[in-house]
Amino acid sequence: MNVLRRNHVPDLGERSRALTDALAIGGSRLEPRAGERAHNTLRKVGERAALGSGYTVVALAGATGSGKSSLFNRLVGAQVARPGVRRPTTSTATAAIWGPGSAGPLLDWLGVGARHQVDQAEGPREGLVLLDLPDFDSRERSNRAEADRVLQLADVFVWVTDPQKYADAVMHEHYIKTLSARDARTIVVLNQADRLTVEQVDQTTADLRRIVAADSAATVDVLPTSAATGAGVDKLMALLTDVAQSRAAAEARMNSDVRGSATALREGVGESEQHLDEQADDRLIDALAKAAGVPVVLDAVQRDYRVQANSRAGWPFTKWTRKLRPDPLRRLGLDRSSGAEPSPGVDDVRVALGRSSLPAASPAQRSAVDLATRDLADRAAEGLPLRWAQDVERAAVPDHSGLADSLDQAVMGTSLRMRRPIWWTVVAVFQWLFALAAVAGLLWLLTMIVLGWLQIHIETPAWGPIPYPTLLLAGGLLLGLLTTALMKMFASVGARRRRERVRAQLHEAIGSTARKHIMAPVRRILAEHQRTRELLDLAAR
Repeated sequence: MNVLRRNHVPDLGERSRALTDALAIGGSRLEPRAGERAHNTLRKVGERAALGSGYTVVALAGATGSGKSSLFNRLVGAQVARPGVRRPTTSTATAAIWGPGSAGPLLDWLGVGARHQVDQAEGPREGLVLLDLPDFDSRERSNRAEADRVLQLADVFVWVTDPQKYADAVMHEHYIKTLSARDARTIVVLNQADRLTVEQVDQTTADLRRIVAADSAATVDVLPTSAATGAGVDKLMALLTDVAQSRAAAEARMNSDVRGSATALREGVGESEQHLDEQADDRLIDALAKAAGVPVVLDAVQRDYRVQANSRAGWPFTKWTRKLRPDPLRRLGLDRSSGAEPSPGVDDVRVALGRSSLPAASPAQRSAVDLATRDLADRAAEGLPLRWAQDVERAAVPDHSGLADSLDQAVMGTSLRMRRPIWWTVVAVFQWLFALAAVAGLLWLLTMIVLGWLQIHIETPAWGPIPYPTLLLAGGLLLGLLTTALMKMFASVGARRRRERVRAQLHEAIGSTARKHIMAPVRRILAEHQRTRELLDLAAR
């Protein structure tokens, strides 16, 4: 359903579907009493629509002594309703049906047992169902409750008053003003006009029109009648006939009920929603990174780079000392390989098969995560009603145990050892050359010592005053140590660069986790709020 077509006027089916969807999406975040009324409205509309649009239900309501039942009998043309003798009061609803069709299912739904078929001939009044309701000001609570119940189901309302009670506050405030606000078709009848002079009738009718105009923004027909003389009755019947012929009153009443329910629900929905960026903010990522042990991982990556550099490009005679040091990544459970380096050009990406050995988040780190997520929730909930804001806050504050597992998997699934730098191989070649030169010089010197002990004299070549054996030994050692010092310096620089690259990858992985486990639920609620708002606007249009 496209709820963004501003000039589109929805029909009853569209309004009902929009209200149904809004209730389903908004759920408990909508105002409970308005939600309950909306559910009742949809139930009533569904039941009424299932009965068809062939009938128009007109409710004749009034105060005790207004002559309502007598006027009902005049309209019907028979003594159907029986006014009370001592104190005129109608205790149960009575129905009069025009036309040959059976209104049984409709009257069963209305809960009206007393029924009178006016005639069986087809005519302009076919489909008109006129109800004489109990007095709304009756001392009997059951009578008032019955009147209120049927009034919630009727399509058109005819309010019968008299010259003594036409300004009655109960009728105007509780009934006419309330129902006219729902765009229901309303007619106000000043009965017992025969008790007034012609001038008094005009003055009283004008005053009643003024009061009714203050009650309702819609146009309300006001006319004087007399059940005793029949004055004005034909005019009233002509209005009711027009209503019955149009066949639109029932749908108009149902539309107004749906609009009214949507408007009431709309008061519990904000005017707009905040927009969250696709990327998680730095404060949230930093808090999650610390809780996931990223600083510990980065320190291990930096140390691992230096260890690997020393292993591959260090002084060959001291490489054995590396075996005495624990592997920084393996100690944290982040190196699940057998220790072999990846093939050239292939990243060492480990698949997370379990938990790492990273330390659990401290209370301070968990508190920092809570503060960051609460800040996110406050920004996302800005401008939202209380129930929606609370739901946003609950969605933004994650379960720490589940989040910890997700963060651990994000860390373990990130490549920590990248492609082996080429300079390691180049330096390693020179290191071996210098080492071999030193060994060759040492062996040469030892050979010369042995030959000297055996008193075998062999001329030793020299470069100036320095014999070649000494030059090889000293040069190999000096160049090897110097190369090792330079290698460690470059390894420190490379380790810092590796740390930054891994940091960026870890933050991206953690950002993805934050988007999935924190921001996505918040965005879902904001999207549901927007959808609910649009649906209610459509239903209330």
